[in-house]
Amino acid sequence: MTEARRATVYFEPAIHRALKLKAVSTDRTISEMVNEAVRFALAEDAEDLAAFRDRASEPAVDFESFVKSLKHRGQI
Repeated sequence: MTEARRATVYFEPAIHRALKLKAVSTDRTISEMVNEAVRFALAEDAEDLAAFRDRASEPAVDFESFVKSLKHRGQI
């Protein structure tokens, strides 16, 4: 594990209580849970960015044109 960095994070009281209760029940620290949650969120962001990159060459369709095409095809 690399050297940890300190940061101050403020939680809403109910969220902090939930974190403390979960930490005790799972034998983990709040820091471990927060690090895991942030890692998960960043991994999701990376997946989303890859999907955007993969679809960048697709033609753009504006909402108005799309709705008109649905109506023209009798789908709405």
